Amino acid sequence: MRRFAAAILIICAAPAAFPFTAAELAAKNVEAKGGLEKVRAIRSLRLEGKILVNNDTLELASVTQVQPPGAIRYEVAIQGLTQVQAYDGKQAWQINPFQGRKDPERLSADDAKGMGEDAADFAGPLVDYEAKGYKLDYLGTEDLDGSPALKLRVWRPNGDITFVYLDPDQFLDVRTVNRRIEHGVPHETVTDFGDYEKVAGVYLPFAQDSWTKGTTAHQKTQIEKAEANVAIDDGAFHFPTTASAAPAK
Repeated sequence: MRRFAAAILIICAAPAAFPFTAAELAAKNVEAKGGLEKVRAIRSLRLEGKILVNNDTLELASVTQVQPPGAIRYEVAIQGLTQVQAYDGKQAWQINPFQGRKDPERLSADDAKGMGEDAADFAGPLVDYEAKGYKLDYLGTEDLDGSPALKLRVWRPNGDITFVYLDPDQFLDVRTVNRRIEHGVPHETVTDFGDYEKVAGVYLPFAQDSWTKGTTAHQKTQIEKAEANVAIDDGAFHFPTTASAAPAK
């Protein structure tokens, strides 16, 4: 009887621990990052840093340029070679000298989908989720590496799903799990976030650790310089002429 009574107390107390709706958690997440007005005020973003791969034994210089809501360009460079991947809101393309290809080539719709989501969600998938057509569910708490995290499920209009884990004290993203269908095959990518820094009044994660679920190969990104509302040549995102394909300075 005492065990039964204790169980009732636990059941009754559990919902009160984090009595939130998905919409309330999204609002807290936006507030923690600086507020929707400041996020929307960022019309361009340039991030410079480094990427570590091969068990942190290989370091690549990286530059990411974002022009919300739909344009993004990545560059990674090592030993004088620069790989470019970009999306202008309609077409994704790349130049990949690491595979011996110096001319731009168009990428698939599946590749474009992920890049478009990266551009739209530069401040996180919970920010302005209704305007992006996302639907949210709050799934309660889950243990994340020994600490509790608030778990939300984000339904995207294209059918893909992202799980977002929030720190229960700061309400900032600590992990996302993206489930996407790419080239007919399901992929699940995990990304941990940390080292939040303020850029134009908005807190963005300067440290990311990403890997495909089921593998041990990690890609660690560290942002060393971030600038908001900088001038970006619109041609940097479009399938290029020779001039627009040039790496960012």
